[in-house]
Amino acid sequence: MSDFILETKSLTKEFKGFTAVANVDLQVQRGHIHALIGPNGAGKTTCFNLLTKFLVPTSGQILFNGKDITSFKPAQIARMGVIRSFQISAVFPHLTVLENVRIGLQRKLGTTFHFWRSGRTLEQLNGRAMELLAEVDLASFADTLTVDMPYGRKRALEIATTLAMEPEMMLLDEPTQGMGHEDVHRVTELIKKVSSGRTILMVEHNMNVVSGICDRISVLQRGAVLAEGPYEEVSKNPQVMEAYMGTEAGVGA
Repeated sequence: MSDFILETKSLTKEFKGFTAVANVDLQVQRGHIHALIGPNGAGKTTCFNLLTKFLVPTSGQILFNGKDITSFKPAQIARMGVIRSFQISAVFPHLTVLENVRIGLQRKLGTTFHFWRSGRTLEQLNGRAMELLAEVDLASFADTLTVDMPYGRKRALEIATTLAMEPEMMLLDEPTQGMGHEDVHRVTELIKKVSSGRTILMVEHNMNVVSGICDRISVLQRGAVLAEGPYEEVSKNPQVMEAYMGTEAGVGA
């Protein structure tokens, strides 16, 4: 099996003459935490949407575990073990924390659309749900309504529901966006913890997070790969430094 769990070859997306992603060759190594960074409008989220098939590429290829998945649908990608989070917290606000994780686990029961069944049939999932909550330090919040949770804890819950899908690869879209320092630290440590035995590709603006946990970084600018490598190398690249000049967060910020 290849060292690369995910590869793109000349991945391109055009919108009516505007090229959002241009000939991107990406190689994500198995077991790594790999960051996709770049100034606003660089094409990072478009790239994520292409990888998870929320957008169809104009041209190019996407390979997962050596298999061409370019023409696959989002549900097929998810079933293969590529699970993604979004910039906006995607949890069910009026369910408890435990119930949110149980929904992620329910798929394996094959009863997702069995609306006639009693909700009590899901109680068999409570043990595994509590294990996942413990993994993300949320066991004490199990009976809390999600709407009452602090924002940083909601993001941790989102990671727990992602883990419930048993991903081989997690795609995290700006997991620390909008967080205070304490929450950023907590979620960063959490990502590091859950990366064991998994591969993570993340879009992230906070360079302290990127420098602290990422094995490799790809820098996008105007939809193309500007530089790639370890943080120490990429952060000293003159082109990268120029691309970040005048933006909110410089490469060393």
